[in-house]
Amino acid sequence: MGIVAGLDSSPDSTRIVVCDADTGTVLRTGYAAHPLGDGGARPSDVDPQAWLLSLGEAAGGGLLEGVQAIGVSAQQNALVPLDAQGNTVRPAMVGGDKRAQVAAADLVDALGGRAAWAQAVGCVPQAGQPVTKLRWLHRAEPENARRASVLMQAHDWLVWQLLGRPVRRTTDRGGASGTGYWSAAAGAYRPDLVELALGHQAMLPEVIGPADAAGTTPEGLLISAGTGETMAAALGLGLGLGDAVVSLGASGSVMAVHPEALQDPSGMITSLADATGMHLPVVTTLNAVRTLRGAAELLGAADLEGLSALAMKSTPGAHGLVLLPYLEGERTPSLPHTAGTLAGLRRESMKPEHVARAAFEGMLCGLADALDVLRGRGVDVRRVFLLGPAAELPAVQAAAPALFGAQVVVPQPADYGAIGAARQAAWALGVSRGTLDARTPPVWQGAVAQVLEPGEELAVGQAVRQQFVSVREQTHPGAFRV
Repeated sequence: MGIVAGLDSSPDSTRIVVCDADTGTVLRTGYAAHPLGDGGARPSDVDPQAWLLSLGEAAGGGLLEGVQAIGVSAQQNALVPLDAQGNTVRPAMVGGDKRAQVAAADLVDALGGRAAWAQAVGCVPQAGQPVTKLRWLHRAEPENARRASVLMQAHDWLVWQLLGRPVRRTTDRGGASGTGYWSAAAGAYRPDLVELALGHQAMLPEVIGPADAAGTTPEGLLISAGTGETMAAALGLGLGLGDAVVSLGASGSVMAVHPEALQDPSGMITSLADATGMHLPVVTTLNAVRTLRGAAELLGAADLEGLSALAMKSTPGAHGLVLLPYLEGERTPSLPHTAGTLAGLRRESMKPEHVARAAFEGMLCGLADALDVLRGRGVDVRRVFLLGPAAELPAVQAAAPALFGAQVVVPQPADYGAIGAARQAAWALGVSRGTLDARTPPVWQGAVAQVLEPGEELAVGQAVRQQFVSVREQTHPGAFRV
């Protein structure tokens, strides 16, 4: 069918992959960092032109020669408010944006509580979401709020720019589901929530189907719908029903593919849509790799590899030590003001290797709790993709399959967001030519990965898990309800 490209505009850079449209084989790649602001630091307010500059640089040297379609993946939660003429009324608001924490609480109260938001749009407002940033804008910059006539996210804005800023503005259901004013269950915007946050109505991009084209450039280059980074990475990894992803950053997240949207009055589940017509319920923990870094500092380990080597000298169960890794408080379970707990201290267990092992098991058991939130709502989890540099650590790989109770897949590092965007482009191209079905994305070769089975360690792992659950229930009775 030819060649297609996927570009992923992350918070730091633009990555481009050029792929064979039939097989997904990566033929060429490009990369460029976004230009930094005057302060030299990554700001929470960014001129979107920086994304175009790095895109142009990454695509230099004829990288896109012969490409027939492009898909766009971009950082989620980046709000780009435009005036009636299509100009930005202020820099894009990106990232977690702690400025909006009070605004998030205001919005929760304004609609009648967490359950009301979960029912309305499948998620409870968080500081990073566009709906919350709109509330902050309304309160902190009322003149800019009044001028905001069109609301876009990063991938919407980039697609619109690539198409030459047409009158029609589009987005996809994956990106829309993270705004806080689009319901994945209903498949529709909630304009009343935009007005609640911003103080007035605004134009919102048309939500087009997963295999639809956003348009074609004057040169004949097809541009697909685009999507958020999370949804693009899921498409790039080839996730399907029965698959979950555990992402190990400083904090952790667990998401899985599910055929329907989930409503969770507690707010533990964020109900996102994916880029294929399915759904991606997500559960977040505040403590993942930060738990390991804290343990490394405590034990004097030089790095996480050193901590892993130390933990491997211990045995499953860490000689009875259990770490509840709630070092920054916790979101799952909802314990925002608590601290971590190290239980089971005995003279024989007070050794560095056992504390190191307890740190790894505590982190993974916290993520297993998040997996159980999804399983408790009927989500099928047979295979867990483990992402992030910490996924390569031997102590993580040794413990994860048995603690998660599932096959664990550790993909080789790759630009999965960009690959997913390219796969979407190939899908839209095939549908436009009548060679692919709009209900099924093209079958591409899967990610090269290491596969780990629970095997004979399953019973031991589940005993360790039960030990963690017992300590959690004793320490925080009733805090966790699946």
